Amino acid sequence: MTALASQPASQAETTTETPALPAAGSSFYTAMRLLPAEQRDAMYAVYAFCRAVDDVADDGGAREVRAAELDRWRADIDALYAGRPVPRTQPLVGPVRQFGLKREDFQAVIDGMAMDAEADIVAPDSATLDLYCDRVASAVGRLSVRIFGLPEEPGIRLAHHLGRALQLTNILRDIDEDAGRGRLYLPAEPLAAIGLSHPTPESALAHPRLAEVCARLLDEAQGHYDASWAIMNRESRRATKAPRIMGAAYHLILVGLRRRGWAAPRSRVKPGKLALIGVLLRQAIV
Repeated sequence: MTALASQPASQAETTTETPALPAAGSSFYTAMRLLPAEQRDAMYAVYAFCRAVDDVADDGGAREVRAAELDRWRADIDALYAGRPVPRTQPLVGPVRQFGLKREDFQAVIDGMAMDAEADIVAPDSATLDLYCDRVASAVGRLSVRIFGLPEEPGIRLAHHLGRALQLTNILRDIDEDAGRGRLYLPAEPLAAIGLSHPTPESALAHPRLAEVCARLLDEAQGHYDASWAIMNRESRRATKAPRIMGAAYHLILVGLRRRGWAAPRSRVKPGKLALIGVLLRQAIV
């Protein structure tokens, strides 16, 4: 699941021809509402694409059906860049042209969803997990930073680090939900270090040393947040307004997870409204 797609969709979402809108209470919605109209509309079109392919990977039916639909999305993206957009990619025509969005980044997102669709991911090695994070999160970041107007080199580095920070936060927040789907995104190496060489989602979540594995991933995520802030602090606040809000809002989740701990039963961590308002006031001022 991408960091964008993890934001709830509006109940008004009904067609693929009209970009899906995030729920009004989400941090993504708040961040995007502060953008100029052309950037906001472009981000909504990218969000709609991410929602659509994420829904295929998670709820698209039998595996062969999901694979076929993701292949259709690949073909539709290729057709978009060949000048033959179909109705569901029509909202991307303007953003691709105006902001120079790259075909390979859209295709990377689809490839990431295919990793979920082809088989339930269970304890991937660290390299595979990093590839997954690059595809489903940092590739979305690469699309986004071009829309935000960041320079190429720092923009790509920001997409690398912030995408991984957000995705690792998602993974840690959603371990119980993912286990219910038969998935376990915690990496194999730290699980093996606590004696789980062939873990299942159930055995990992019930293990008395689960906190050690999660603490390692928390620290990795924190490192990516730190790198992201270092990049954003050197760039225009106007161009980094939206990623600042998203990063700060997600970091509240990471802090909440560290404070809550990993003993079962685990309550879902969700930042309070006052904390989110504080993020908005600190980060939205240009």
